[in-house]
Amino acid sequence: MSTYDVVIIGSGPGGYVAAIRCAQLGLKTAIIEKYSTLGGTCLNVGCIPSKALLDSSHHYDDAVKNFEEHGIEISGDIKVNLEQMMSRKQAVVSQTCDGVKFLMDKNKIDVFQGVGSFKDATHVNVEKTDGSGTETLEAKNIIIATGSKPANLPFIKLDKERVITSTEALKLKEIPKKMIVIGGGVIGLELGQVYARLGAEVTVVEYMDRIIPTMDAALSKELTKVLKKQGMKFNVSHKVKSVERNGDNVIVKADDKKGAEVEFEADYCLVSVGRKPFTDGLNAEAAGVEIGDRGMITVNDHLQTNVKNIYAIGDVVRGAMLAHKAEEEGTFVAEVIAGQKPHIDYNLIPGVVYTWPEVSAVGKTEEELKEAGVKYKEGKFPMRALGRSRASGDTDGFVKILTNADTDEVLGVHMIGARVADLITEAVTAMEFRASAEDIARMSHAHPTYAEAVKEAAMAATGDRAMHI
Repeated sequence: MSTYDVVIIGSGPGGYVAAIRCAQLGLKTAIIEKYSTLGGTCLNVGCIPSKALLDSSHHYDDAVKNFEEHGIEISGDIKVNLEQMMSRKQAVVSQTCDGVKFLMDKNKIDVFQGVGSFKDATHVNVEKTDGSGTETLEAKNIIIATGSKPANLPFIKLDKERVITSTEALKLKEIPKKMIVIGGGVIGLELGQVYARLGAEVTVVEYMDRIIPTMDAALSKELTKVLKKQGMKFNVSHKVKSVERNGDNVIVKADDKKGAEVEFEADYCLVSVGRKPFTDGLNAEAAGVEIGDRGMITVNDHLQTNVKNIYAIGDVVRGAMLAHKAEEEGTFVAEVIAGQKPHIDYNLIPGVVYTWPEVSAVGKTEEELKEAGVKYKEGKFPMRALGRSRASGDTDGFVKILTNADTDEVLGVHMIGARVADLITEAVTAMEFRASAEDIARMSHAHPTYAEAVKEAAMAATGDRAMHI
């Protein structure tokens, strides 16, 4: 029987990062993955493939709509080769997953391909994927990093052909004529935009009164406006009550906010109503680990379960289901096991929507500050006022900075525009060091850049000081 300091179940961003950090800290480490490739949902059927398709579809959209304005003439029709687009996506996925395998080898982490389940609190059984039997690993510490899977509504039958989840949407063999997206969150909007760019008529049906409902309302309003301009349709405050397939068509029935029934028809329906923790087959009860009603594992501030040598991270525990949140937790737990005293500020975990324009945010929303009774100031700057935005043609969006009215400390930053997925890190850095808007306003920002909008919004937050509006 092999014995380890740490055994990790699941090789997604949380699991493999935890493994690397454990190895760096001198802990003998093993990782268990049931699929043939490492990387979990994010690398295989989530973050990486969706961004590959977003980028490919963006290139096509640009060629069709914007090349002529830039003086680029293409003779003949511009066509989509969906097979090649999917092939490129898969190549990106394979290269990224191979990179994780390289990191496991580099850090001398033992990889076991199979289904990991608890025998007891210090032993994990690995049922080998290749059918060669079961191996038992002994571990002083165990980290559960089994991630999540797409959620569904109880009355929807997912046939994975016409009524699909994000997993199937990443490998369609044809461009839908019409696509209904149930759910106006991050995943639905990103994949909806991919197929809208490629020619599908995309209709989003959302239960809440706005899309991206957990983000600042100003971001939701602006993104709705921009995506409508791009041809997507939105039906908010609609409660879906049935989804039925009829041959190659799907009929979705919903009640609008007045209670009237509305019917939508399309050849594909993407069900994108969030994700749920995945703990099936873990046999957690054998180790005494408590799992809540919704499959979420309860942990303390050290991410320990009720069994002190067993930890859980990522999508199976409380908080946003984000790859980078899982990575932070993976590092955190490794350092806790090694006797260090790390910290995570969950308020400073950024959220991003990779549509175009991109959307990103960190800290408190305006709605949260109002609800908490915090007096605040707002500084807002439109992207259209930037020379860099006009040069690239990406003039939609803004940067909004919220500060404490008394201390000027930055409490929240909300952005929509070109490359704001990258720009949000400036805000995270500033807030990690408890910067004021004045601090950001006095930092030199290169010209011309999109980042100048952050400086201008900071100047606006400190008073009527923004230069270019």
